[in-house]
Amino acid sequence: MSAAPPLKSVEATAPAVWREYLTLTKPKVVMLIAFTAVVGMFLATPGLPPLSALVWGTCGIWLAAASAAAINHVIDSRIDADMLRTRHRPLPTGSVSEGQALAFAFALGMASMAVLVFLVNPLTALLTFVSLIGYAIVYTVWLKRATPQNIVIGGAAGAAPPVLGWVAVTGSVDPDSLLLFLIIYTWTPPHFWALAIARREEYARVGIPMLPVTHGVAFTRLHILFYTILLCLVTLLPVLTGMAGLIYLVTALALNGVFLRHAYLLRNEALTAMPMQTFRYSINYLMILFAALLIDHYLRIAL
Repeated sequence: MSAAPPLKSVEATAPAVWREYLTLTKPKVVMLIAFTAVVGMFLATPGLPPLSALVWGTCGIWLAAASAAAINHVIDSRIDADMLRTRHRPLPTGSVSEGQALAFAFALGMASMAVLVFLVNPLTALLTFVSLIGYAIVYTVWLKRATPQNIVIGGAAGAAPPVLGWVAVTGSVDPDSLLLFLIIYTWTPPHFWALAIARREEYARVGIPMLPVTHGVAFTRLHILFYTILLCLVTLLPVLTGMAGLIYLVTALALNGVFLRHAYLLRNEALTAMPMQTFRYSINYLMILFAALLIDHYLRIAL
């Protein structure tokens, strides 16, 4: 009589389950969101932000972003199963059910609102909720499938985090916070369209009208270059308004020069690796740009 196969221990399986739920939150994306929100908190005050606003504001915004990401997983589960980039996500593989993912997203969202309402301020909670709905519902359910301008219109939700961080500290939406919003809003199209070029065939197969699918790759490359030029101009606004000084200016000019080079080289069809190189660079670009804003804020060198 053969021996029964050994049962997996709870210790062996539990970490894998938690990794699946962590994947639902898109941790790398949420980390970038939380980082820009934290920068917004520090820029909102000449000194250091209150510890409670910093800790609970970051926690609440992170939970909301994680909730929106989990909802995105549920809504996109069927198209994720048909795309090489996403077919190994928890829902397509069946490691997490749609019901479990929705319950998880709802719990994260409720926790976020509770933290922001009771431990930060109601305005931050309201704006965060609007951003959550904007990304998880308006963009994912409607815009993403309705128009090739989905990234341009829907980018407003993704550009909100530094404003949310600012409001968590000040309790108000100030003009300087809107400059941070504008930088991310302008950054979003060249960032995501580069990925869309690399994954054009996959988006076409699942019927998502991304710009390279509906208008062609050459048209998209031209628009990436146009938006990159626009981004370069927008990133100078903090200097022109006196919000930032020399450290930020030098960093922004250097980053913009490299981004423009990527956008220009992207027009060369022979350079097949450029779309993903541009996409990856754009992530580093935003992180370094916001880090420069933060450093400049405390080590200001006047122009």
